[in-house]
Amino acid sequence: MKFNAESSKPRLAALAIVTNLLTACATVSSESVVGVCPPVMEYSHSEQALAATEIETLPESAILVSWLADYSLLREQANACGPKSGREIM
Repeated sequence: MKFNAESSKPRLAALAIVTNLLTACATVSSESVVGVCPPVMEYSHSEQALAATEIETLPESAILVSWLADYSLLREQANACGPKSGREIM
């Protein structure tokens, strides 16, 4: 039996389909990743008190004041993302 271009088309099509199906399976990870929460640094009460004292000395217009507000929001979001342990990390 001689092969010509017409008779090999179904084989090539089948090969292309199988290759695509196998490639699709290979790109899916077997490990499921639910989500990744950033770590939140835990500060002692004395460190928090010292930081509060230092912040109070800053003028209201200081750029660090707005940055600390952003940092506070990020910490709240990270706390909400993490495992529910019944306590928040301050």
